[in-house]
Amino acid sequence: MSLALVQEAAAAVDYGAFAAIGAGLAAIGGGIGVGKIGGAAMEAMARQPEMQGKLQGSAIVLIAFIEAVALFGVVVGLMGVLG
Repeated sequence: MSLALVQEAAAAVDYGAFAAIGAGLAAIGGGIGVGKIGGAAMEAMARQPEMQGKLQGSAIVLIAFIEAVALFGVVVGLMGVLG
């Protein structure tokens, strides 16, 4: 096989399905991360109710970071599907 045919065959491969799976995994991973932080924060608040304000603020900041990374992963994955 010539190099030109190999390059054409490699260029014809569609990675859209893999990109969609990656976007879905990024969304699922973000949901799992938010759930773990929420559960840990609730448990910590149940153990020390006087720390509720500080724990809640920290949890919200951490959730925002996780959502940003998950959203970035979903956007990159959808760019592979649509682009």
